[in-house]
Amino acid sequence: MKKILALLLALCMILALAACGETAPATEKPAEQPAEQPAEQPAEQPAEQPAEVTPEEPAEEQPTEQPAPERDDRLAAEAWEYDNANYYDESAAVYDSLLGEYYENYQAALAATDVSERYALEAIAEAKLLNAAFMLPTTTQGGNYAITRVVPRTANTTLWGNDSDRFHNVLVATEFLTPADRDAIKAKWGELAGTGEFAAWVEGYLAENGYEIVDHYELGYTSDPQTWDGLATYRSADSEAIVNTVDGLLEYDIENVQQPALAESYTVNDDFTVFTFTIRQGAVWSDSQGRVVGDVTADDFVAGMQHLLDTQGGLEGLAADDGVKIVNAGAYINGEVTDFAEVGVKALDDYTVEYTLEEPCLWFTTLLGYNPFFPLNRAYYESQGGKFGADFDAEAADYLYGKDPDHIAYCGPYLVSNATEANTIVFEANPNYWNKDNIKLQKITWLFNDGSDDLKAYNDAKAGVISGCGLNTAAVEAAKADGLFDQYAYVSDTNATSYMAFFNVMRNQFANVNDASIGVSQKTMYQAEVYNKAMQNIHFRHALATSVDRGTYNAQSVGEELKFNNLRNSYVPGNFVFLPEEVTISINGAETTFPAGTAYGAIVQAQLDADGFQVKVWDPTADAGLGSGDGYDGWYNPEYSQAELAIALEELAAEGYVVTPEDPIVIEIPFAGNSQVRTNRANVVKQSIEATFGGYVVVNLIDCVDTAGWLYAGYYPDFGYEMNADFMDVSGWGPDYGDPQTYLATMTPAPGGMIKSCGIY
Repeated sequence: MKKILALLLALCMILALAACGETAPATEKPAEQPAEQPAEQPAEQPAEQPAEVTPEEPAEEQPTEQPAPERDDRLAAEAWEYDNANYYDESAAVYDSLLGEYYENYQAALAATDVSERYALEAIAEAKLLNAAFMLPTTTQGGNYAITRVVPRTANTTLWGNDSDRFHNVLVATEFLTPADRDAIKAKWGELAGTGEFAAWVEGYLAENGYEIVDHYELGYTSDPQTWDGLATYRSADSEAIVNTVDGLLEYDIENVQQPALAESYTVNDDFTVFTFTIRQGAVWSDSQGRVVGDVTADDFVAGMQHLLDTQGGLEGLAADDGVKIVNAGAYINGEVTDFAEVGVKALDDYTVEYTLEEPCLWFTTLLGYNPFFPLNRAYYESQGGKFGADFDAEAADYLYGKDPDHIAYCGPYLVSNATEANTIVFEANPNYWNKDNIKLQKITWLFNDGSDDLKAYNDAKAGVISGCGLNTAAVEAAKADGLFDQYAYVSDTNATSYMAFFNVMRNQFANVNDASIGVSQKTMYQAEVYNKAMQNIHFRHALATSVDRGTYNAQSVGEELKFNNLRNSYVPGNFVFLPEEVTISINGAETTFPAGTAYGAIVQAQLDADGFQVKVWDPTADAGLGSGDGYDGWYNPEYSQAELAIALEELAAEGYVVTPEDPIVIEIPFAGNSQVRTNRANVVKQSIEATFGGYVVVNLIDCVDTAGWLYAGYYPDFGYEMNADFMDVSGWGPDYGDPQTYLATMTPAPGGMIKSCGIY
């Protein structure tokens, strides 16, 4: 067991760069993760212009099985009346039809007792998920040109959790770093990671090479937190801010080694089911004004877990079924247990907290820097109207906790001194922080960028307003003209966040839920009915998923030269895990053996090939022969798309829905009209689909005016019936821990996670 644990810890050190939870359009990340910013160039017509689709009409002697439905040509946005009383039953039926095979294989993977078998079965489950074709992988973070004053590898780069968003150890220089210095620093990090010597070395290197370090960091952001309660959200736009205000039990350092934070030490029993933590004495809670409101104690972690399970904000499954299984956590969520004392999180005394799991979990501690395991000061929470158990009510008039940064308690390195919506968020050093003498930054300032000025981030970075930025196609040209590109530009690293485009398979919303004047549908009721019917057809979904020229789509933000760099072809990255041992599993009834060392993506590809879905999610020749699921477009396949559409149209006609170029299937795509890059991307998708389908499918582009309107169309909704789009490319998912389950669990049949993005649950 100890050897296995050591191996996992070593793996945690080696793997690099990630986000967690549902991820909005990228904010500007330190060093490795500058934001993509809008491009200026108009969308290009896809290079390949396939011939028009000519599906065979049903033979005259074979009449349709059903009569044509009665047409309702009223506008859907005006005529639609939706009653969600039966929504969960409808969702369950659609889910079973689309994802029944996925869920069955996913459950088989969770039941596996051997790690290699588990990974292999998870790969089979992912293949079934991708084969359902209601989501299209797009990109990961990074892979674009950037310039920055932020020193590489001075922020944590683990693949999972929130620790990569903790900025207190980040070093920021007064000047942009050269690519040569960045490469030297990253190479030395590779040598020193795990030794504890990198921090001192990099400060010495910077001084020797003429760089001065400042104690402040300015970065751009695109999406305001919707809550400041870290236990009530799964959105990265929330957690990326909140994580700088609160510490967890353990924290990954800049060498990706987990260190004590609010826990000074911990012990584990022999079968890895009981984890006992000794809490650091002297750590305190403060309010936003820096006034001490209590000591950090073991009970804070009990209160935090109960609040997590009470709010059911989307990550409670990590404590129950989708991650680890804390004793009775699932039963508490389901209402089978009402006394929280029966849940396996106990304060043994003021400074000892114990977690008891229903089954062994070697990687339990990798979750502990992640917001579902944050502490909560019980007394302060209750002073803000908070209650526990059956009395919890986030809508109560006196419930203030998490509504803004003035109504939370802080035990982390920073207090929020300003949070002006769509403008500025300022973090200032917490004078009461237990480790205040060791933080590198005294002030962090987030500056809002709505994307309306495609050179704003570059001009701000050049002027020193922000510390660095990604370079879109317009900014690349500006940087070249200014002489900065050749001197300072580098290609940022990619990471484990997977951005996806989702097709709504059960659309029930035709204007934004927060503002019905934004994102208003142009469809008629009949067109909405035909689209929903088409989305129940596997051949139509296959056709749609393979009709988009993702390279041209991505070129609108990163430029033609880099357009394939950060393309991702799967949900779980293909090299996320490898088989520790040889394993034999069944693929469509054929016993298939995969040797030790086989990449997860190779097994996904084997199942997709067996199922006949013509996409490439793993290329064994990519990445200099190491194999990869990134860096190429394995989905765009116009000929296959046309063939699948022909089958779909015949099957739709047999149900009474005759689709012609005069009466096509209508798809609607919302976009942020104030962003040139998002406008361009939407136009590329429209051009790709319409060119591939030769008039049988028409795309309406719905201008949501600005970034906020676009986010409310498909990122901020909490339930599938609120998703106001047919195609939405606004979000992604980053891993919470080091098992493919961290992605796959988001597609299980329950509210929250990512399944809502396809219009169900």
